[in-house]
Amino acid sequence: MNDILLILTIGIGATAVMDVWSILRKPMLGVPLPNYGMVGRWIAHMTHGQFRHDDIAVSSPMRGESIIGWTAHYLIGIAFAALLIAIWGASWMQSPTIGPALTVGIGTVAAPFLLMQPGMGAGVAASRTKQPGTARLQSLITHTVFGLGLYASGWAIQLIYPIS
Repeated sequence: MNDILLILTIGIGATAVMDVWSILRKPMLGVPLPNYGMVGRWIAHMTHGQFRHDDIAVSSPMRGESIIGWTAHYLIGIAFAALLIAIWGASWMQSPTIGPALTVGIGTVAAPFLLMQPGMGAGVAASRTKQPGTARLQSLITHTVFGLGLYASGWAIQLIYPIS
């Protein structure tokens, strides 16, 4: 299995783990599911030159926003898996360790805090939301789960297809 396929598999696996967490936390914690359609709306508006919104939910709906958002969600997960391998090397895929995976997973919270939330009208680190502290904590937990997903996906590949 080549490195690109491994990175794709790790990124998709970690993102899926994060999605399962989102599904589980709804009944456990009462946290609504993420709406990746809003991410798609934000991205679709970029093609028309609008990069920032006061409130993405009231911005004009865009054709295909849900599929755009879900596709971006998984492509971003793959990109973060590639970042993990770029920093720690392909040897990480041969013997995954939790430290690098959690470092990247937790570090990825910078993307929503500094790019997505401000661009979509929620402010830096959800500062313009009704409960910024809660939103920040949920983002941090979710991105930590993504890091655990990177680690679990790396090990799952080793169990299914050992890399030497």
